[in-house]
Amino acid sequence: MATEVETWTTVQKHDGVLSFDDDVDMDHPYCDEDEAALEAEVNGNWTPQEKALHEARLKAKAKRRVRKSSSRSESLSESLSGELADGDSHSPKGKVPAPNDRKSRTGKGRGLPKKGGAGGKGVWGAAGMVYEVEEPDVKDPNYDEIAQGDTVYATVVPELDERELEKTVNPIVQEYFEHGDTKEVQMLLRELNLGHHKYEFSSLAVSLSLEGKASHRELTSRLLRDLVGKELSESDMSRAFDKILKELPDLMLDTPEAPQMLGQFIARAIADHALPMAFLDRYKGKVDCDHARAALDRAAVLLSMKREMVRLDNVWGVGGGLRPVKHLVKEMNLLLKEYLVSGEVKEAERCLRDLEVPHFHHELVYEAVVMVLESKGDTAVKMMCKLLQAFWKIGLVTVDQMNRGFQRVYDELPEINLDVPHAHSIMESFTDLCYQESVITKQLRDSCPSRGRKRFVSEGDGGLIKN
Repeated sequence: MATEVETWTTVQKHDGVLSFDDDVDMDHPYCDEDEAALEAEVNGNWTPQEKALHEARLKAKAKRRVRKSSSRSESLSESLSGELADGDSHSPKGKVPAPNDRKSRTGKGRGLPKKGGAGGKGVWGAAGMVYEVEEPDVKDPNYDEIAQGDTVYATVVPELDERELEKTVNPIVQEYFEHGDTKEVQMLLRELNLGHHKYEFSSLAVSLSLEGKASHRELTSRLLRDLVGKELSESDMSRAFDKILKELPDLMLDTPEAPQMLGQFIARAIADHALPMAFLDRYKGKVDCDHARAALDRAAVLLSMKREMVRLDNVWGVGGGLRPVKHLVKEMNLLLKEYLVSGEVKEAERCLRDLEVPHFHHELVYEAVVMVLESKGDTAVKMMCKLLQAFWKIGLVTVDQMNRGFQRVYDELPEINLDVPHAHSIMESFTDLCYQESVITKQLRDSCPSRGRKRFVSEGDGGLIKN
């Protein structure tokens, strides 16, 4: 037995350490037969270190056997698949699957896509599939009992501070001066969280209107009237005017007439029931600032007038296109007559701008040309040409308004000729002068109607010329 063991393996001992030769054949015929006897002899005669080395060698032998058996099975399967592919090219097992093929690669099934085309990454399901609402499971670890109740979600808008309030309110007021729709302003204010700074909206609107036109102040008074009771209260409006009265000295730096204007605002607000009637009574004998006292006195005087409610509706005048046409025609006639007396172009320009009717400037051109036709002498002709030239150069009267005004005179010239017999000749000379001063275009000058041909010979006169 000892001889057989030495034939199967060779053990070498170097410096007290046992090792196995790597050249030993693991498939020796005596290995399986004498393994049990060898193990008994080792257990009885070998040291613990020799026993551990022997067990490690047995484990390595078992691993090599497993690798050999797996390689044999793979080669057998490849040979079988090759034979099947050669025998039946239409078999699903003999096809090489495409990289994006979703069919089964095991050769099982009918060769259809998995899950009927409803499976795979990024797929929502088969066509026409309707997903039902799943009831929350109480046993779900993510189950929230509070969230399953009647929970109401609301959008929380943060409250604006003083800096953000001014940046937000100024564009709203400036845009309101353009469209004049108070309902749009109310809608925008509902979307903002002004908090306890709500009253400052009114003070900012009044401050901006003091630097603007009379029409802007009229729109601001209407806005304050419409906001009270809806977005603002009378107490908010009182706080706003209290703040403006305190800031009045600073406002006078940009607007010297601020005390009188603020007094008109206060009177109009009281007349529109935006301010309480007792607002002025709170300041009696308690005002130290002279400018604030002047504003309150102005408001008291306006309110003490008879029929003050009717008068205060027009405290800012009727703005722009809201004026009646007859009123605008009267104002323009008065403007031209004052200019013929004074000859001040700047004053006429200021009066025309205050009317705020750029779409109605053709009426000014019409009235100016008619005054030229009805005037005597060349003074009115030169002064009106100078006025129209000044308005044309600064862009106050556009080319469209200028052409429209002259064309209106052309159309009515036959009727004007009944009152002014020399209207045609005066018109021709005036249009030539305006063309030379670059007031009108050559086309407009050429379209001026000439005087009609006078009929000297009648049909029954025998060709004689009438005396």
